[in-house]
Amino acid sequence: MARIAMIGATGLIGRCLATLLVAAGHELLIIGRREIGVAGARDKVATVDHWDDAVANEAVDVAISTLGTTRKVAGSMDAFEAIDRIAVVDFARAANKAGARQWMMVSSTGADPHSRNSYLAVKGRAEADVLTLGFERIDIFRPGLLVGPRDEKRPAEKLGMLLSPLMNLILGGPLDRYQAIGAERVAAAMAAVAATGENGCEIHHNREIRALS
Repeated sequence: MARIAMIGATGLIGRCLATLLVAAGHELLIIGRREIGVAGARDKVATVDHWDDAVANEAVDVAISTLGTTRKVAGSMDAFEAIDRIAVVDFARAANKAGARQWMMVSSTGADPHSRNSYLAVKGRAEADVLTLGFERIDIFRPGLLVGPRDEKRPAEKLGMLLSPLMNLILGGPLDRYQAIGAERVAAAMAAVAATGENGCEIHHNREIRALS
């Protein structure tokens, strides 16, 4: 079983994944702005700009980010990038120095550092940054629209969820990566590859996520 450090455990995917990792017997450290209280896991509270310090003195095999906010919640695009890119990459760098051989993160379909969409560009830059850190294994998950209960209100996503059965019928073939997908399926797929012994980099879209889960 692996020693896993994780950020983003309060989110839609993170809450489910944390439970699955503990159930699988992994030693889970959850780093966040408040205690999560997942049975069997250890919490470490730190502000976003000190998540890297929080993992620095830990023994880590696998580091995971399921972190994801929005420009509206963050307050500005700069604030969004400070969380979804800079804080994530700083955490990844510190975890790598702490011994983590595997990095896992939730990104977004369409992530591209050169995208004209600022959200997708930030996600793409975060992916590109972690690829330079020297992990032996990297798993990047790019799900479509996530379906599941959220604590925060996201009207556009709620409308998307309501329309998702129809949209999933339309988005077939190569477009299936844009289909809606349950957060629990993404969590199950991540749990399935956590602490894998294989090296390399894998990018998982909806099709691969469904196969793993």
